[in-house]
Amino acid sequence: MAKKQTKKTQVEQPEIEATNEMTQVVIEKVKPKKNTWEIKDRVYTLKGRRKPLSRTIRASHIYYFDEEKGYERELKNTANQKTCFVDEMVGDQRLEHIIFRNGVLFVPKNKVPLQQLLSLYHPHLNKIYEEVDNNKKAENDLNIIDAQLEAMNAASTVNIDIAEAILRVEKGSEVSKMSSKELKRDLLLFARNNPILFLELLNDDNVGLRNVGIKAAELNIITLSQDQRTFTWTSTGRKLMTVPFDENPYSALAAWFKTDEGVEVYSSIEKRLK
Repeated sequence: MAKKQTKKTQVEQPEIEATNEMTQVVIEKVKPKKNTWEIKDRVYTLKGRRKPLSRTIRASHIYYFDEEKGYERELKNTANQKTCFVDEMVGDQRLEHIIFRNGVLFVPKNKVPLQQLLSLYHPHLNKIYEEVDNNKKAENDLNIIDAQLEAMNAASTVNIDIAEAILRVEKGSEVSKMSSKELKRDLLLFARNNPILFLELLNDDNVGLRNVGIKAAELNIITLSQDQRTFTWTSTGRKLMTVPFDENPYSALAAWFKTDEGVEVYSSIEKRLK
């Protein structure tokens, strides 16, 4: 009796690619760069106080060094191209002028090439003109308002002597003739109009010392020589200090008041001022 032949089915084995572990190369996928350009209307304004009826800035023969490509690329503003880079343009190029009217240039969101030329590549950016950034402007306005509030709150609580010392920097000897209410009013106005300077003066110890020196000179307690190089006691003529060359005499006197010798003189002047 013949034996039945059994057919063996071969199971296909998955092919395994032989690799050398020492020479495996891992290829990372490069993610495409995300386009961060915001599509929106943009406004540009000329810098400075003068705003002519019309001002044209360069629209061609502009060059920008592209660090990624490693060479200078020519830029041009055209009416019929989708880019401002000449090497990317296709076909004829219809040049279009860039004109500011009454110091302002409005560029709608559909003119992306012109916006990018003005906002990113043009050599006159932030020199002749600047882009209006409402968010940045709002942030700057908030910072100014915060400084004004801080300065005016501080001004409302300072005593008359400090108020006089701060205002003397701004108004000079005029403060000696002002009443306390006038000093308070002008101090608040100064704090509102120049908040940063006011806060700097408020935290400057030398301002108060300088004011004492000026008041002492106005009341003839001390005398500054005509050449503004020497302070003396008015009553005795005794020399107090020599002003260093090219320094404000009262600023130098304020610094001298902090020395061992100057502290005693300052204490004596304070008693005579009361």
